[in-house]
Amino acid sequence: MVTPSYLSPGDTVGIVSTARKLKKEELFPGLDLLTHWGLRYKFGNTIGAEKDQFAGDDELRAADFQAMMDDPDIKAIWCARGGYGTVRIIDALDFKKFSVNPKWIIGYSDITVLHSHLNLRGIETLHAQMPLDIEKKSPETASSIRDALFGNGNKSISTPNYSLNRLGSASGELVGGNLSVLYSICGSDSGLKTNNNILFLEDLDEYLYHVDRMLQNLKRNGLFENINGLIVGGMTDMNDNTIPFGKTAEEIVLDTVSEYNFPVCFGFPAGHVQDNRAMIFGRKVSLDIHESGVVLSFK
Repeated sequence: MVTPSYLSPGDTVGIVSTARKLKKEELFPGLDLLTHWGLRYKFGNTIGAEKDQFAGDDELRAADFQAMMDDPDIKAIWCARGGYGTVRIIDALDFKKFSVNPKWIIGYSDITVLHSHLNLRGIETLHAQMPLDIEKKSPETASSIRDALFGNGNKSISTPNYSLNRLGSASGELVGGNLSVLYSICGSDSGLKTNNNILFLEDLDEYLYHVDRMLQNLKRNGLFENINGLIVGGMTDMNDNTIPFGKTAEEIVLDTVSEYNFPVCFGFPAGHVQDNRAMIFGRKVSLDIHESGVVLSFK
């Protein structure tokens, strides 16, 4: 895996939206953070743009992201928000120049499309909170982004034990992201590859039977067969039908992977949760799940 260059004070971060629309003022807390870290920022043309629910039409969003990738003065690209829309532009992007001199792509949720696409091509990315709503998150949410971008040592994330955890230790490259997005790109040129990796999953506002259906799809595509470990982050604000599904989202995950032997942890602080820690996707990690708690360490 290629690690993009770490940032230094004075570097410029590009702010774009590959998905849903938003207003500049919604980003001010995130911009204050960048300034506090000694960084500069540059808005893309998608910030404040509108086309139905999107931050401009597909052509604008693709051109905006492309411009940020190709601009040598932009040292990282922080996707402004998620929602939906990145999959609509991924095939219009040209990563040839970017692959020679990659920069950090930062975001989560809908940005899973970019994580998976780039990790497949040997480039690390940063699964982390977007600037939208960052002021509502834990202090560790922001500090973990700063540490990752500036390369401040080998970091680890610790979390208490969860009753459904399956104990054990494993290592491998960390991949994954939002379950719904991974489901939507399965079988495509951006589709997830999991052999000998540690897989991370999270999701928001899904019906429980949808969760089961998506996991069954991943299973039937062989994505659980050769993974070394599974990390489940926030499975947040799930919905049920009038006739209950009968399991929580976490229980559905555990049931889906019951025939495999890899370690599994739940309740990890990443995803659509208040404590959304930054994680370097594509980076070699070690995962230790014990009765005393869970530690994910980045090599």
